[in-house]
Amino acid sequence: MAHWFHRNPLKSTAPVSFNFYGVASSPAANKICNNLRTDRARLLEMFTDITCNPDMMKNATDAYFSLLQGFISSLDGTTQENKMRFIQNFKWTDTLQGNVPSAQQDAIFELISMSYNVAIWYTKFASRMAGKENVTEAEAKDVHRSLKMAAGIFKHLKETHIPRLITPAEKGRDLEARVIDAYIIQCQAEAQEVTIARAIELKHNATLVAALSYETANFYQKANQTLHTLEPECSNKWKKYFQLKMHFYMAYAYCYHGQTLLASDKCGEAIRSLEEAEKCYQRAEELCKEYRQTKGPGATARPSEQLFFLKLGALVKNTLQKCQRENGFIYFHKVPAEPPQLELKASYGLAEPLAFELPPLSDQWSAEVYSTFDLTKGAKNDKAKAKPEEEVKPMKEPDLKPQKDTGCVVS
Repeated sequence: MAHWFHRNPLKSTAPVSFNFYGVASSPAANKICNNLRTDRARLLEMFTDITCNPDMMKNATDAYFSLLQGFISSLDGTTQENKMRFIQNFKWTDTLQGNVPSAQQDAIFELISMSYNVAIWYTKFASRMAGKENVTEAEAKDVHRSLKMAAGIFKHLKETHIPRLITPAEKGRDLEARVIDAYIIQCQAEAQEVTIARAIELKHNATLVAALSYETANFYQKANQTLHTLEPECSNKWKKYFQLKMHFYMAYAYCYHGQTLLASDKCGEAIRSLEEAEKCYQRAEELCKEYRQTKGPGATARPSEQLFFLKLGALVKNTLQKCQRENGFIYFHKVPAEPPQLELKASYGLAEPLAFELPPLSDQWSAEVYSTFDLTKGAKNDKAKAKPEEEVKPMKEPDLKPQKDTGCVVS
């Protein structure tokens, strides 16, 4: 399903040379600096390479992070802060705030910002895979796993690394709790969408589909509430996406709950549930239009053009008509004024973030090599060889053309 998911842009960053002049005073130290520069550049290239897959991304990520940790972890057998942590300045833009960079002279800021982009890449990879013309079961699993992987990375950053920053997260920017929470919830909700599509495709019972849909709608509602106090100009479009998905999956929940009620000979309640599904679906259609017209960062999704969206409209209409016919011929039940209370809990299929772990420290590092980084030689040389600050150029993301929509995430 091409253009089914909303995606915010990747973060951009200024080049980093890792040229520490006299500070790196041994061949091994210089080799680490050179490798950091080339591994960083290679990882940045991977973000916009459409041939990149999760294995390639993991290899590139591990190569860079295993070296970068030598600027963060304690390597001298003491509990003191790594002497290299604050030697290099890093500049990164924001996924919501346009091309206005933030800068911190902190290797942990670099670790967080690069990891953030890795997580965004996994969401974009999932979106690209879901947009293929015929998605195999293995590819659907890749989509599902990639979204849970992204959620795990965001969760790990929030809990482990962001609290270690000396400079607190700026309000409304990527590292702030509201934004990172919204990303975590979005990834979980979208992973559950894959599960729902799979359950529908394999004709699992209506109770399970209704419960999963209800849980997913609640995820989107929570994500929308998380962004409620964020500045409108940078969050309105993202919130509209959450709102339309919330109403879409509430329509699914009421539709399949109605089928369950009908199967239990509760035809009047089934009709009321289907009427509510129709209202939610119509609201989702309206929100799709509002979403397209709302300005803001990110690639605009077009869910209302997808067969998966259109099929629900037809399903709600046909199921409601069936219930009304059955009620007129068999049941003669009164239709309640209020819709049924959905108190649905899914026992299966709920998406939890995958645990994320950094790679072990590169074997290029040792206490001996660490000791050959001599900070006392850096200040004088830095003044002598001061250079103008590097500009942060926007990351050029590939323009992917949509393929024929087959109507489902899995085939």
